[in-house]
Amino acid sequence: MRKWRSFILFILFIMLSYGAMENPFSQDFFSVIHDTSIPVSKQPKEEIWNRIEEEAKKMNQPAKNAKIDTVWKKIPGLNGILVDVEKSYDKMKKRGKYNQSLLVINQKKPDVQLKDLPPSPIYRGHPEQAVIALNINVSWGEEYIPDMLNTLKKHNVKATFFIEGKWANEHVEIVKMIQEQGHVIANHAYNHPDMRNITSEEVERQLKQTNDILKRITGKQPTLFAPPSGSYNEEVVRIANHLQMETILWSVDTIDWKKPTTEVLLNRVLTKVHNGAFILMHPTASTSQALEPLILKIRDKKYKITTVDNILNGKRITLDIQ
Repeated sequence: MRKWRSFILFILFIMLSYGAMENPFSQDFFSVIHDTSIPVSKQPKEEIWNRIEEEAKKMNQPAKNAKIDTVWKKIPGLNGILVDVEKSYDKMKKRGKYNQSLLVINQKKPDVQLKDLPPSPIYRGHPEQAVIALNINVSWGEEYIPDMLNTLKKHNVKATFFIEGKWANEHVEIVKMIQEQGHVIANHAYNHPDMRNITSEEVERQLKQTNDILKRITGKQPTLFAPPSGSYNEEVVRIANHLQMETILWSVDTIDWKKPTTEVLLNRVLTKVHNGAFILMHPTASTSQALEPLILKIRDKKYKITTVDNILNGKRITLDIQ
């Protein structure tokens, strides 16, 4: 009898122990621990919405129209910035809290854009945008271009190369190299004439012939034109406009053809650089040597370096907006 009692007690002990072990590891227990759909803490919906509206008030900017300036001639416009509160809220409410990286930000084009203005040269970008462009005029100096391209690639900088048609015909592989590295290729007339002192027919021939050569090499029609030595008149600008090209000048000059030292070139540029600056340079020994420190010092001044066409399109490229 005692044996049976001990056996029954042993069975009961096993059953109770099994039940105690089973409980902590039940399916319900695991579902609570691993249910990531249950947030630790959620902000009230109204709080998220209000936070988005507050941020929108800080970030929203009106669009600025392109205009003709008495000094700088044609100045590109600047897109407006608009935070889409509803779409931003829809993205954030799924996570239950405010997250600035989820803001939906749109850009609004100005009512007046460059294409709406009469023909006029462009010397710079919009004064409210901290960007600059490196404008490299090419009609000689091919021996320095590979080193300059290596420097630009090293620092992930894109430049705008205004290339003479005659030179392009003689250096097709270099033109292709420039294009393959993502730089913008533009028109610099055919054989570097004084555009102001030639006939309208010759102006058009110079521009068309160069466009044909560059398009044959790159597959793209140039949309920008830099008159050699900055020499132009209204007729030159009108003809370029008729050929669907903007006439581009500069607001900061390296004067690198005078063979300045690196220190002189840097000082010359950095004391004059400004929002929207177009910096004129050529493939010279001076520029090749000064290019890297110039890029670094421009960035130290909190400017973003981009291409002329990016500046002209009015997009606010200083913001991380797609």
